[in-house]
Amino acid sequence: MNITMYAIVRTGGKQYKVRAGDTIKVEKLASEVGQEVLFPEVLVRAVENNDGKVDISFGKPLVSDSAVKGTVVAHGREEKVKIFKFRRRKHSAKSMGHRQYFTEVKIESIS
Repeated sequence: MNITMYAIVRTGGKQYKVRAGDTIKVEKLASEVGQEVLFPEVLVRAVENNDGKVDISFGKPLVSDSAVKGTVVAHGREEKVKIFKFRRRKHSAKSMGHRQYFTEVKIESIS
């Protein structure tokens, strides 16, 4: 029997659909590489069975007694987003850029 489990977690003001074994990029976390991370804010937890049944638990707002464990793989920065502001007929232009920090996390288990 092949059982697939997934969850929707909230971290850094964003929501991510995760499965065990997935690698996701989240907002920068204050954890070292190789350290275990716990995501306690689980919004939805679902178990899919081979017979077609799906058991879904929705939180109000969070699913109680549920958490997602992961391991920090790496820290880094995204590619640069270029910002260009131009005011016509004012002889004014401004160019900026931004690189967002991220933490790459490998999802180990959903409980």
